[in-house]
Order: sequence, then C-alpha cells, then structure tokens
Amino acid sequence: MEEQAGEAVITGRRISAINTIPLAKERTEAVPRITVQSLNFYYGKLHALHNVSLEIGDKQVTALIGPSGCGKSTFIRTLNRMNDTVPGIKVEGCVMLDGEDIYAKGIDVVALRRRVGMVFQKPNPFPMSIRDNILYGPRIHGEYNKSELNDLVEHSLQQAALWDEVKDSLSKSAMELSGGQQQRLCIARTLAVQPEVILMDEPCSALDPNSTYRIEQMITELEQKYTIVIVTHNLQQAARVSTKTAFFLKGELVEMEDTGSLFSNPHDKRTEDYVQGRFG
Repeated sequence: MEEQAGEAVITGRRISAINTIPLAKERTEAVPRITVQSLNFYYGKLHALHNVSLEIGDKQVTALIGPSGCGKSTFIRTLNRMNDTVPGIKVEGCVMLDGEDIYAKGIDVVALRRRVGMVFQKPNPFPMSIRDNILYGPRIHGEYNKSELNDLVEHSLQQAALWDEVKDSLSKSAMELSGGQQQRLCIARTLAVQPEVILMDEPCSALDPNSTYRIEQMITELEQKYTIVIVTHNLQQAARVSTKTAFFLKGELVEMEDTGSLFSNPHDKRTEDYVQGRFG
C-alpha cells in the first residue's frame, strides 16, 4: 500500500529522503515523568536491551522507532512491567516513575498498570457490550454510582473520538465494531481507569488510513493531559504526532532527540541510514 504524504510517496516504511519528513511540533520543555537508567533486559540468555538510559517528558508524545526486532516493544513493556508475564526474564537498572523505581520490591503492579495503561497493536475488545468494556476497569478498581458510571462512559468515549458513533448503541457488542472503532474503544477503556501515562504499541498498524488519521488526531488531543509513548514503524506518523523520537537498533538506544532534529539532522550515521530507508 502506498500513502501520499506531501510530495513523498511511502511504500511500507521507506522514504526517499530525510527532508520529506514533515516538520515536527515545536519543542516544549517538559519535566521528566519517566526516567530510565542503565536498563538491561534479558529473555533467558538473550540480551534484548543494552544499557538503555533516557527521559520521557510529562504531557508529551515520545515515539520509538527502529526496524523489527530492535527492542522497541520490549522496551515499552518495561514501562509498566508487562514483560513480567514472560517466564525467565531478568531486568537490571531502574525505571523511575515520578522518582519511584517501578522494579523495587513491594511495588503494587496492579496499581502501576492503572497509572501506566497500554494499548496493543491488535484491538482486543472484550466480548461484551461497548458500555461494559469501558466500565470493566473502573468496576475492578473502585466504586461508582450509576450517574458517575454513565458520565465516565461518555467522557472516555469522547476522549477516544468514538462517542458520536456509538452513543445510541452502547449495549451493542464491541465485537460488532469495525477494526478502527475497536481500537478507539480499547483506548477509551484504557482512559476509563484514569491513567497518567499511556503506552501504545503500534496502535495503527492494522488499521486503514482513515482510522489511522482519527487515532493520530486523538493522540494530539490527549497529549494535553497525558504522557504518551508510541511504538511505530511509520516514520511519517512519528513526525506528525511526537515531540521526541528515540531510535533503537539491536537492543540499543542509538539516539533520542527532538523529532524534527532527529529526522533532519541525526547525530548517528545509523539513524540517518534508517530514516533514509537504506535498511529496515
């Protein structure tokens, strides 16, 4: 599939030149919400992440780019300990959320995942109504009266740009929604538990261009309230939605810069080669 973006034609993820990337948003200084220090991650004997250190600003979108198998998804899952479900893992270093190491002893992982929600590559709505999908998390984490629950459903769906499409069919099965609607529902379900950070692992990879556009617009709006980290293979998408971009290769963080600077004037030749489409 080819996508027309300005004068650049993208096939898959390859682009003809760095200067075809659209200008990124202007940088605004942000207090770090997440600080990662000397992070090493192992799947058994496989050393998947090598000494990664970076800061993720509060109320900013940070994009993670790099070829398949470079460690992007592994890294984003370390930010809410989603990798804990994989047998044989080992983590060295620390991941600080508001100054607290999330890998320290005694950390409540359930509470952590409420604060740091995740949206996966493939939409995964529960086989229940749209309304019950939204309320699944809140019902587990707290008590609400009927009026509060109704307001929460509406507010979450509005934030996910889905309310106008489903407000008259909240009792409808979520499985009957289109793929793009299901992904926005999953985002609304994440928002319903009122997280502080939202992790998105290639949320648009299985979606059509129109659904992708809707989600990108939503991300831009959500940035005003949430810290967002997104894994994407789409370099144009990274440029459109992010303030900072981090380039990973073979489990290493090669460089992390303001998005415009990373695409137009990368410091590392490997980054330049990747954004030029010479590999990946």
